[in-house]
Amino acid sequence: MRSGSASSRSVSLPGDPPGGRRAVAVWAIGVSVYFVAVIFRTSLGVAGLDAADRFHVSASALSAFSILQLLVYAGMQIPVGLLVDRLGTKKVLTIGVVLFTAGQLGFAFSPSYGTALASRALLGCGDAMTFISVLRLGTRWFPARRSPLVAQLAGLVGMAGNLVSTLVLARLLHGVGWTAAFGGSAVAGVVVLVLLLLFLKDHPEGYEPEPFPHRGSAYVRRQIVASWKEPGTRLGMWVHFTTQFPAMVFLLLWGLPFLVQAQGLSRATAGELLTLVVLSNMLVGLVYGQIVARHHAARLPLALGTIGATAAVWAATLAYPAVHAPMWLLVVLCTVLGACGPASMIGFDFARPANPPERQGTASGITNMGGFVASMTTLLAIGVLLDATGDDYPVAFCAVFVLQAVGLSQILRLRKRAARRERERLVASRVETVHVPA
Repeated sequence: MRSGSASSRSVSLPGDPPGGRRAVAVWAIGVSVYFVAVIFRTSLGVAGLDAADRFHVSASALSAFSILQLLVYAGMQIPVGLLVDRLGTKKVLTIGVVLFTAGQLGFAFSPSYGTALASRALLGCGDAMTFISVLRLGTRWFPARRSPLVAQLAGLVGMAGNLVSTLVLARLLHGVGWTAAFGGSAVAGVVVLVLLLLFLKDHPEGYEPEPFPHRGSAYVRRQIVASWKEPGTRLGMWVHFTTQFPAMVFLLLWGLPFLVQAQGLSRATAGELLTLVVLSNMLVGLVYGQIVARHHAARLPLALGTIGATAAVWAATLAYPAVHAPMWLLVVLCTVLGACGPASMIGFDFARPANPPERQGTASGITNMGGFVASMTTLLAIGVLLDATGDDYPVAFCAVFVLQAVGLSQILRLRKRAARRERERLVASRVETVHVPA
């Protein structure tokens, strides 16, 4: 009976790889690409005030840098998911590295606002190809039961890239200047490109995915429609939408101006608080990954709890009855914002079991698009409101609550449908396993 069960399991899950040291080594190369992409993505977050001075632009024009970058990123998510499903991880990551490195170099040497915008768009295009590819790499090299933890670890490495921007790139920027700091950082892109080309493989030997017919526009339509029809994909997208953007907006652009201009802190102190967001993210990511891997039912409570805590602490900070919020409240704010990234990763844990292996890239692309659409919308709203109100940060940051309300309503609407569909899939999988001959 034990032998038959093992045989059934191996037949029913032919693509479930064993993991191991080689898996970790190959996955580490893919994650290093994502690490560098996040450094480049978030580099503007520590250079926002410098960029405004360099290009002589207003708050809304400054936000256009990040908005365009995120617009390209969000718009690329479904195409990238389709490309990963069709071409594999290595080819897509290679294209991504070339594009985001070229974008970072272009930003370093941009003589004008227009060329700088074009460079950030190019960077966003390359950045868009990294995370979905890394998720796919994890599912190809590690057992399915490890997926939540592997995904959270990938997010943690990304936040380490954010930490490098906050601690290292910020100091380089004020030490060696704009061109040397951004141009020098582009060398990291060349390094990971070499590692990628030499050592990365899409999957271990003997675990090649089943061939799947790709027939032009019909294939594209089929992949997108089938993924979107799954309630789990849509729930994952709205969880990602609602949880990710508060921290993304804070770290990517508006956190430093808010802390310096609205709260009266020095740049050094503001940088330390931004670093706290990143450190909190890394710690919470480890905790959330372990919890979700062991207790699947904890996904939604963790996501909803993070949304509620974020809304509460933002409300307390913005409504504080004094010119500046006290330091302890700002510390709490930054600590809670650190949970937003790990909570957004839970979105993939709803989309993943809702889709078969040949649709994982597409479903992940749809999910990942959610948070970046929310971030882009909020970045624009805050910039416009700051210009319209004469830099009234409490009014401008109220945009956060609007987006949270929209996302929360969709999560509550889809949660039961997605849970029912997931149970049906689980029962069907067990029945199929039982009937597979040993």
